[in-house]
Amino acid sequence: MKTEVGSRKTEDGSQKTEDGRPRTKIGSRKTEDGRKETEVALNLFHMKFKFEKLIIWQKAMEFGENINSISYGFPKEEMFNLSSQIRRACDSIALNISEGAIGQSNSEFKKFIGYAIRSLAEVVACLHKAYNRKYLSEEAFREHYEYGYNLMNMIVAFKNKIK
Repeated sequence: MKTEVGSRKTEDGSQKTEDGRPRTKIGSRKTEDGRKETEVALNLFHMKFKFEKLIIWQKAMEFGENINSISYGFPKEEMFNLSSQIRRACDSIALNISEGAIGQSNSEFKKFIGYAIRSLAEVVACLHKAYNRKYLSEEAFREHYEYGYNLMNMIVAFKNKIK
């Protein structure tokens, strides 16, 4: 994993920013079947915001990094079109979860969770477009589609539990 600019290693080997805050590490690893998977290692001990502890937020962050990675394989002419759209939509999932979590009421939180669900649906539509245009292999499409489907189910179940 690369060390970010402005960070240093501590005695225990963890990355810290210049002001001593822990760094979130983003890297990749090979799965058992040889696929490359993006890892987002979150230091839960130092998380202070409520949304950082939510599994749906953590999964949305991971999904965002995975989608970001594959979008760089799209053709250059898609840079300001499909590549940008899928990245923004996927980032919007975690951003809406975090924004809603610090809101003033449960009804407001549910509203933002609804926005996250809509953004996830937009990512799935973009995945279909990328697959139809032959920017993604069938295997890559299925992998990200399944992750999105599972994340959607988690977010919907979470939303249904908010009173």
